[in-house]
Amino acid sequence: MFSFRTTPLEDQLDKTLREGRIGCFCTQNCWDTARGRWMYDIFRDRGNLATVFNPREAELTPGTNHIEFDMEQVRDLDGIVVEIQDVGSRYFNYTKDVFHLMEMLNLLGDESPSLYIVDHINPAGRVVEGTIPSVAGEMFVPKVAHRHGLTLGELCNLYASEIGAKFPLHVISAMATDASRQLMPWTIAPASDLPGFFSAYLYSGGGLWNNTNVNPGIGTARPYEYIGAPFLKPSRMDRLPEVDGALVRPCSFTPAAGRYAGQWCFGWQILLIPGENYHSLMHTLQLVRYFREVYPAFEIFDDFYIKLADPVLEEYIRGSIPFDVAREHIKLEEQKWIRKAKRYLLYEDAPYRMK
Repeated sequence: MFSFRTTPLEDQLDKTLREGRIGCFCTQNCWDTARGRWMYDIFRDRGNLATVFNPREAELTPGTNHIEFDMEQVRDLDGIVVEIQDVGSRYFNYTKDVFHLMEMLNLLGDESPSLYIVDHINPAGRVVEGTIPSVAGEMFVPKVAHRHGLTLGELCNLYASEIGAKFPLHVISAMATDASRQLMPWTIAPASDLPGFFSAYLYSGGGLWNNTNVNPGIGTARPYEYIGAPFLKPSRMDRLPEVDGALVRPCSFTPAAGRYAGQWCFGWQILLIPGENYHSLMHTLQLVRYFREVYPAFEIFDDFYIKLADPVLEEYIRGSIPFDVAREHIKLEEQKWIRKAKRYLLYEDAPYRMK
């Protein structure tokens, strides 16, 4: 059973939400701006809050972006309310945790609690980048483009279809949430490595750097905007791939956490041009191939290709096909994804490609 609801969570009349044992699966983004409280305080005040699943460390602690839970914690609940801020890319850990939860609920069959998703606006917007996985990829990741252009509620609608979900799924519209009307979706940082306005626009490609030996600014104030490593040596001889929508400049940084913590890294800053479209995935693939060809110390880890989940793009990175072929492949895949995504939309505006 699926429903899409346009009134706030606390106004829902379900007996489950009013009297049942409720688990809240959330991050710092479940803050109710109008009432100055957390989403789970609704159920705490009612006396039916059974447990809260959330990250166990400080909200901006690098390397802690997962929510832990197990079957025994889930089994005894009547309903689970999810409120996180998705960031628009299929790699996002908290969203993968939600899909993990959905698969666990499906295993419970008729004993499964109902699932409620408090939706939020996608900070990366409706723009689409990349391809649908065509080979086995990461666990708990649906068949969506790298930058999918959907909200979490729409993603859960899609994933429920993919796994043949038997449990009730209810989505509370993002338009029913006070925070969506009062704050931009990146105002409260979705995760420690996605702290601000530019992060979501850079993550669809920049997230792949985490599976190489280049640090994408993790442990700095500007993750995914900076990329660097001790072995990179920017010079005037470098001929980095040019891209629409952004400029690059040489830079250096010393990350406080993550890869090369405390070491001086050299690299580049990606400067987004206001008002122009930037295809982060395409630019990242060009840079990865360039580094692979120019820097012998550059390493691509096996899980990079698992995350990429596309043999054609892997061929491009390995130097087997030219960029024009990879670009055309991405274009066709984006069109294919947009056609698929239309079946799961909950709002009037639809995902679209960059022109």
